[in-house]
Amino acid sequence: MQIVRLEARALRCFDVVRFEPGPGLNLITGDNGAGKTSLLEAIHLMAYGRSFRGRVRDGLIRDAAAALDVFVEWSEGVPGMARHRRAGLRHSGHTWDGRLDGAALTQLGELCAALAVVTFEPSSHALIAGPSEGRRRFLDWGLFHVEPDFMPLWRRYGRALRQRNALLKVRAARSGDGELAAWEHELAESGEPISRHRIAYLERLQPHLEALTWDLAPSLGNATVTYQPGWRRDELTLADALLLARERDLAVGFTSVGPHRADWRIQHGTVPSREHLSRGQAKLAALTCLLAQAAAHAAHHSEWPVVLLDDLASELDQPHQARLLKVLWSSGAQVLITGTEPPAALNTPVATFHMEHGALHSPGR
Repeated sequence: MQIVRLEARALRCFDVVRFEPGPGLNLITGDNGAGKTSLLEAIHLMAYGRSFRGRVRDGLIRDAAAALDVFVEWSEGVPGMARHRRAGLRHSGHTWDGRLDGAALTQLGELCAALAVVTFEPSSHALIAGPSEGRRRFLDWGLFHVEPDFMPLWRRYGRALRQRNALLKVRAARSGDGELAAWEHELAESGEPISRHRIAYLERLQPHLEALTWDLAPSLGNATVTYQPGWRRDELTLADALLLARERDLAVGFTSVGPHRADWRIQHGTVPSREHLSRGQAKLAALTCLLAQAAAHAAHHSEWPVVLLDDLASELDQPHQARLLKVLWSSGAQVLITGTEPPAALNTPVATFHMEHGALHSPGR
C-alpha cells in the first residue's frame, strides 16, 4: 500500500498543505512546531478516525476554522495490477462527512477498514502500559482489515451494548426483565464470535511477534500474548455472565462484562510482567506489536500497510533505529519518518522533505 497524495486544509498550523511521498523510505525534517507531525496526524486520522494525539476537536482544526478537510489518494495491490483509491473527510470535531472512491460514507469505520496505516509515535508505549481500550482498538483495527464479517458483528454488539446500558441507567428492569433479556441475547450472539475472532487474530499475530521481537528487541526474550475476554470464560458463557451480572449492572448503571471489557497481555521471557517493563522497554514491546500487526496484514494481503514513524530519533537509540530501518527497508513498505534531523542510523535511499514556515518543500534524493 502506498500513499501517492495527501492534501489537508485547516489542519493545525496549515491553511493548505500538499504532500506526495515516494515509495520506500520518506524523511520529513524541520524545526519543532513546524508541522511535521501534523502530516502524519492527517494520515492517521484517515486510517483510524482520530488523531494519535487525541480527538479532532482538541486542537487538530486550525484556529477560527469551522472544520478541517483531508483528502488522500493511495494505491494498493501488486505492481501491474494496483488499484487506485481515494477518500475525503471533512470533520468539524463534532460532525463529519466523508467519501470513499466517490461514494458517501455512512460509517467512519468504512474508511478505517480501507486505508491500512501503522503508527509508532511518542505515546505508543501506552499500547503496552496504558488502558485496555487502546489494546482493544489494536485488535479490532487488525480484524477490520482481515475479517470481512467482523465489522458487522462489532456494530451489532455496539448497538446492543448502548441499548442495554440505556435500560440499566433508567432501571427499566423494575417493570420486567424482558427488554434486558432481549438485549443480553443480542450481546451474547455477537459478543461470542467477536471474542473468537480476537483470539484467532492473536494466534495469527504470535509468530510475527516472536520473529520481530528477536529482530528488534532480543534483550526482552521470547514474547507471548494471551487474551482476556472480559468475563470468566473458563466457567461461563457470555449469556450466563450477563445474567449473573444483571443486578450488579443495575446498581452501577452500565454493562460490566463482555468483549468491551476485554484485554490482552504480553509476556516476555526476560521480564516478569509488563508492569516491570521500563518506559524504553515498553516502547520496544509496542513497536514489535505494531510491526507484527503490519507483517500479519502483509501475510494476508501480500503488501505492507503504510508505516508512520514520528520523531524516530528521539524515540529509539541508534542501534534500535538501525534494526528497525533494516526490517522496514527489506519489507518494501512505504515509510514516513519525521524528525528535526535525519536519524543517525539512516543509511538507505530516502526521499527527503523539509517543513519550514508552514510550507513543505519539494523532495530531494
